[in-house]
Amino acid sequence: MQIENTQITTTGKKADSATLSDIVVEAVRDLKGKGITVIDLDSLETAPASRFVICQGKSTTQVGSIADNIVDKVREATGIKPYNIDGTRNSQWVVVDYGSVMVHVFLPETHDLYNLEDLWSDASIEVLPDID
Repeated sequence: MQIENTQITTTGKKADSATLSDIVVEAVRDLKGKGITVIDLDSLETAPASRFVICQGKSTTQVGSIADNIVDKVREATGIKPYNIDGTRNSQWVVVDYGSVMVHVFLPETHDLYNLEDLWSDASIEVLPDID
């Protein structure tokens, strides 16, 4: 099963997984999110998406704000809305699902507990430097 890694924007242009991931990373950095990791899952048949973008916020407030900023920035840049957003009730782990790109915004302790990077270690993993 191959994941479709492009979506049609409201402007009629295509936004591929790499473009969406780049916009997400910018949105995370806008709000001082840390520990940004991009996992390219295209080579894995059983992957639920083409890419995961994983990051952390220091508090539940920051985690929620980062997730909101991602939704806003992707919509502004592409017109694409997420298929689903989950975890906003307690904001320890918020998932923003764009189909081909799934964004995971964690509290540090929740991130350590689930460690998605280790779970998908057979994929290509890019750890981005924190920008202060």
